[in-house]
Amino acid sequence: MSAGSDVAIVASGGANIASLQFALQRLNVASRVAGDPASVRSATHVILPGVGAAADAMARLKRLGLDEALRGLRQPVLGICLGMQLLFEASEEGQTPCLGIIPGRAVRFADAPGRPVPHIGWNTLVMERESALLAGLSTGGYAYFVHSYALPVGPATAATTVYGAPFSACVQWNNFYGVQFHPERSAALGARVLQNFLDIR
Repeated sequence: MSAGSDVAIVASGGANIASLQFALQRLNVASRVAGDPASVRSATHVILPGVGAAADAMARLKRLGLDEALRGLRQPVLGICLGMQLLFEASEEGQTPCLGIIPGRAVRFADAPGRPVPHIGWNTLVMERESALLAGLSTGGYAYFVHSYALPVGPATAATTVYGAPFSACVQWNNFYGVQFHPERSAALGARVLQNFLDIR
C-alpha cells in the first residue's frame, strides 16, 4: 500500500530517529533523514520526531530553515512525541514558541503522589473521532508514552488517554497528524499507526 512513498524524517535532533527507521524497515519502507528545506519539501511523507527539550528542537529547526518549510507543507506530516508538541503554538517548557500550525499549548503534568513526571509507560487509547491515522484501531489499545508535557484535549484531538486527566494522544489538523506516544515502541498498534500514515495520500 505504501509503495512509492518517499519518507523524510526531519533532522530535529531527536534520539529516536534510528528506532523509527527500524520500525519503518519492518514495514518494508525505506526512509531518509532530511536536514534541509528542499529535502523535506520533496518527500511524499514527512515525519517530525522528537526527544528532549522544545526550545532546543525549535532552535535547531530554525537554524536549518526547517521551521518555515514545515509550516508550508501540503503532504502528510506526522509529529511524534515532542514532534507532535512542536506542531502546536507553544510549549510551557521554557515558554517556547513552536510552529503554530495547530491551536494549543503543551503543558507540564502536575506532580502527584503515585503519578511521577515524566509519564513513562503503557496507556490505553480512547478514540474520540475518526482519523485516517487510526484506521482499524479501537478504544482500549495500548501505546507507549515517555513525556513530561502534553496537549490538553482540543479541536484537533482524535484520541485521548488519561494520566491524572485526559490529554491528546493523537491529533489531526488538515494534513498534519501527531501522536504523543512512540509508535516505534508501541508494538502492533504502533506499526498500524505508521502504516496508516504511509497509506495517506
